[in-house]
Amino acid sequence: MKPTLFVLAAGMGSRYGGLKQLDGLGPNGETIMDYSIYDAIKAGFGKVVFVIRRVFEKDFREKIVSKYEGRIPVELVFQDLDNLPEGFKVPEGREKPWGTNHAVLMGKDVIHEPFAVINADDYYGSESFQVLADYLTSVEGTTGNYAMVGYRVCNTLSEGGTVARGVCETNAEGYLTKVTERTKIIREEDGKIRFIEPEGKTELAENTPVSMNMWALTPDYFKYSEECFVTFLKEHGQELKSEFFIPLVVDTLINSGKATCKVLDTPSRWFGVTYATDRPAVVAKFKELHDSGLYPNKLF
Repeated sequence: MKPTLFVLAAGMGSRYGGLKQLDGLGPNGETIMDYSIYDAIKAGFGKVVFVIRRVFEKDFREKIVSKYEGRIPVELVFQDLDNLPEGFKVPEGREKPWGTNHAVLMGKDVIHEPFAVINADDYYGSESFQVLADYLTSVEGTTGNYAMVGYRVCNTLSEGGTVARGVCETNAEGYLTKVTERTKIIREEDGKIRFIEPEGKTELAENTPVSMNMWALTPDYFKYSEECFVTFLKEHGQELKSEFFIPLVVDTLINSGKATCKVLDTPSRWFGVTYATDRPAVVAKFKELHDSGLYPNKLF
């Protein structure tokens, strides 16, 4: 059975108006998602599931889903704020979505095979999708054998300013032991990469693995996530801005011994439009990738 690609596209508003996913950055107006879907098909994924906000459904079907018809099966699921376990309700005044792992839970009724999770607005690189597909194929029929693609921090920076990354720690066998969110990482004038905190700056080695929210999971993850979400809501459900993140669940499962998470190295360079000033460079990079022959003149 081929693995599924699960794309987190819920509520991604554009800096330029409309849906961020519809921003044409490639030579023929390709979106970042188009490259992810193209690379996933090439790597051997068999289905794509998008999680979106219900209000975007019409535009999304017309402008995104229609492009992939005949190339790969596509399903949509919806991240609704009130989609909560029995006994819980949305606190008065809350408008913020419940976070990435709540979005993942929306796929539990349509995904029954090993699957990858990615962000809609990040370019991950073709090598990373092949690494994911190979791993997911190898763990079919097993449980608790998860993985994440660990990008080398030097390949994930923005010239526009600081970036937020999950800095990963691994054991001798290459399994994830800890992810620490660092919200301000930058290459400084002396060429060194550092993360900035109120108490000072700390240098990061060039090849330090960081999480770009590119995960390999098996279907049992949904059951564990439902259990963890109940605990999360009991502790933080009345807060207006609390978020239920994927690393929170993975960390819980690792520490409880229910799962392991292999960190998969990739030489791919990440890029995306973190800042408005990033856009021209991203457009130029996509043109270079087409000119080099990595991508055909028109993806879809």
